[in-house]
Amino acid sequence: MTKRHVSLPDDAETALRDFVGAVDDRLSTEDTYEVVEDVLVDLNGDREAYEAWQNGNTVSSIEEARLQSYDPRNATLESEYYAEKDEDAFAESKPLQWLWRQFDNTPVADNVDFALEFRQMLARHLFADAGEGLRIFKGVSMTYGHNIELGDNVVIHDDVHLDDRGELTVGDRVSLSDGAHVYTHDHDVVDQTEVTNYHTTIEDDARVTQGALVRAGVTVGENSLVGSRAVVQEDVPAHHVAVGMPARSVRVKPGFEDEAVPVEDAEDAAGDRESRRIPYTLPDDFEGFDEFQRDI
Repeated sequence: MTKRHVSLPDDAETALRDFVGAVDDRLSTEDTYEVVEDVLVDLNGDREAYEAWQNGNTVSSIEEARLQSYDPRNATLESEYYAEKDEDAFAESKPLQWLWRQFDNTPVADNVDFALEFRQMLARHLFADAGEGLRIFKGVSMTYGHNIELGDNVVIHDDVHLDDRGELTVGDRVSLSDGAHVYTHDHDVVDQTEVTNYHTTIEDDARVTQGALVRAGVTVGENSLVGSRAVVQEDVPAHHVAVGMPARSVRVKPGFEDEAVPVEDAEDAAGDRESRRIPYTLPDDFEGFDEFQRDI
């Protein structure tokens, strides 16, 4: 085994459980935006200044902007600008994603046991599905959150990006190593403002290692391994090891030769990526914004 069991002292464990349980209950029963604002004020130790400001005390413009930023309604996220987003779903996920991101900027986010427990709880509110035993470390980002499904005992290490502009399904016991990027959308080669969304899948027991990139619409097969810095453009068959840019299968995991397709057949075993495309429509009165302002 590569890890040992570590536990907090009893007093710290009790305080952790009480805090996480209280936030969990409030997110289930109260206005999410108000709960997030309240929790962020306390996590940042800003209750006294916040209450004084709320009671009409004069503060500097910088302090006022800081205090206002605890309310998710006073923040914008990059994904907020995406044309095809589900407005109702985003309205529910935005405050939770804001809490997730801002929690990672607080000192307690470096308390691993505390942070893992907090993110496990928050994942149940934010994601489309969140299994048991999640271990999600610091700096993990997502597009919306509400298009992500995570199985049981998934481990997601530091600075992983989970793009769920389309849909992302992650199976049981999957490991995503530091700096991995998993995508569910592509941009057109000629007009990069034209976006196509896909369903991307990482199957049970797969491992995507440090700095690897998984392209939108790809399936990383059961018990497969994607090597460090690999760029996965096509499906990785079950039990295969894929490395390189672009990633290619180089061998089958030892002991799984009878269950896996041969290496020479790996490319032929890839599924139809286009069948995983997720169509969307924009309202007739939609007013688009082209950040590039180009005449293509």
